[in-house]
Amino acid sequence: MKTLITSLAAATILLAGGVHAADKPVRFILVGDSTMASNSGYGDAFCARVNRANTCINLAKGGRSSGSFRAEGRWDEVEGLLRGSAAYRATYVLIQFGHNDQPGKPGRSTDLKTEFPVNMARYAQEVKALGGVPVLVTPLTRRTFKDGVLENNLGPWADVIRATATAQKVPLLDLNADSYAAVQAMGQDEADTLAMAPRPADYGVAPAAGKVEVAGAAKTAFDRTHVGAKGAAYFSRMVMEEIKRTIPEAAGQFKPESEQ
Repeated sequence: MKTLITSLAAATILLAGGVHAADKPVRFILVGDSTMASNSGYGDAFCARVNRANTCINLAKGGRSSGSFRAEGRWDEVEGLLRGSAAYRATYVLIQFGHNDQPGKPGRSTDLKTEFPVNMARYAQEVKALGGVPVLVTPLTRRTFKDGVLENNLGPWADVIRATATAQKVPLLDLNADSYAAVQAMGQDEADTLAMAPRPADYGVAPAAGKVEVAGAAKTAFDRTHVGAKGAAYFSRMVMEEIKRTIPEAAGQFKPESEQ
């Protein structure tokens, strides 16, 4: 009888474990700069679209590059979370850099040929090593037009990310291409409604010469890089749709359209 009870108990544990494994949630971790961060980017709006919002963690931080995010120890938090991945069926780590890797940003800039590719590849490799799924994201376009044509000075950084995703055999969300096409189609006036604040009547197309951006969250003023609620909703939907196309197994992790 004791043996029978022991066997039944073991079977119950195995069955429960199997059911539990099937019911484990999927987790998303967002890593990037201000265009993904809370209050200035699309990250929180993206998390709001996930079925279980508490399994979507936005760790993006304003002013960070592929180099400074790690140098400040922020990547350590991501690795810590990945070490607890057993509680999840899968953990997707969305990694988006480029804006602050560009030249002219002291303490943040990375060399496009020698540093940026290495940094992005290392992120992908380390996520895989800890059992997560790295998802590389090309940088969200800026929204400045010149003579009716949208500028895309982030193109070279997007190219590096595309090549890295191919080399590392990891999913790619080409947000730069998607957002560029969409913003180009809508034109300057409509694109400006995606900003954090209304466009001032005297706002110039180009930023002031010699202006140095300070690391950190975006200021609560109009610019053509960061996004307000409308822009966050718009681009978070774009990222969600990219995930559905690129990672079909994650397509069911989002709320129905009527609940978003």
